[in-house]
Amino acid sequence: MKLAYSDEDRAFQKEIRLFFAQELSPEIATKEERQGHLRRIDYADWQRKLAERGWAAPNWPKEYGGTGWSPVQRHIWEVEYGRACAPEISVIAIGLVGPVICRFGSEDQKARYLDPMLRGDIFFCQGFSEPQAGSDLANVGTRAVRDGDDYVISGQKIWTSHAPDADYMVCLCRTNMDVKPQAGLSMLIVPMDAPGLTVRPIETIDDAPSVSEVFLDEVRVPASELIGEEDKAWTYAKFLLNTERTHNAYIGILRRYVDRLKRAADRTIGYRRKLAMLEIDVDALEWSVLRVLDAAEGPGTAASASALKVSASELLLRAGELEMEQLGLAALPVTPHGENIASYDGFRSQFMYWRAASIFGGANEIQRSIIWGSLS
Repeated sequence: MKLAYSDEDRAFQKEIRLFFAQELSPEIATKEERQGHLRRIDYADWQRKLAERGWAAPNWPKEYGGTGWSPVQRHIWEVEYGRACAPEISVIAIGLVGPVICRFGSEDQKARYLDPMLRGDIFFCQGFSEPQAGSDLANVGTRAVRDGDDYVISGQKIWTSHAPDADYMVCLCRTNMDVKPQAGLSMLIVPMDAPGLTVRPIETIDDAPSVSEVFLDEVRVPASELIGEEDKAWTYAKFLLNTERTHNAYIGILRRYVDRLKRAADRTIGYRRKLAMLEIDVDALEWSVLRVLDAAEGPGTAASASALKVSASELLLRAGELEMEQLGLAALPVTPHGENIASYDGFRSQFMYWRAASIFGGANEIQRSIIWGSLS
């Protein structure tokens, strides 16, 4: 394959950049760059703009509101999106739940959920991880028991992103205890205001309640909210995770870091060397993404996605550490002389947040097991 964009790709890239320059609010872009963790109220207008342009869901099939872009065009979109500091819109609904409903959902579910997702009228969170399961989804213990026309759900989810802003949760539940763990899982859509459901925000090391615990105490949902077939959700979960197999490479975010670090005042030889090595490694990661996009689906797909995720998370840690090194005392919430430094609070918060990159989206240890399994 050619590790370069075609003339058509370059024209598309120019169109994307012009759109961001004209339509993205500088206030929102600055807030995204310096703070992150934007709430639903912050980016609702931006999502509507994307929906009006037909660009809200590049990863959806065109017949359901997707763009019809090529894999390389979708990659260009993600890179330019990150570099422009555009806010990450409804990431669970658009990035994960929507493609699953497009592929496996009922016609009723498609009619009720897809268009409102695109417009940002409804938001989702993802109820996968549990205190005793973590990244090992085969050990999910939340139970869903069929009772007439309903399922009754009991259990606990944790590290649930965007739960306070969500209208619905796509919940991975165990519906069959008599088969091997992977074969007894089902996926249900659960309203976040359902009786018996409680959300408890967790304040993480970055001082932001970006994740939550979700408790389900005999939460009753109609059987019509079952996605696909009962006991088949392992297949749907794998599809969900592989649908965005290059998203967790975070190329756009990494490019944003490199751009920002290049503007920094520190120009010591040591700093320039570290920055050059970081940029070279980000280039190499992007070439790997392009190779994955060029390759057909096959036995190595999951391993490729895992390798990208491991590399990207390690680069995010390096980028954050380099920025903290460059900021020096300005990265501290209070200087040794007791002065408050507010202007860099957001960068420090992002540095803390990205410390978790090697854990969320499937811990790197799990990713390495997937890679190893593909070789054996």
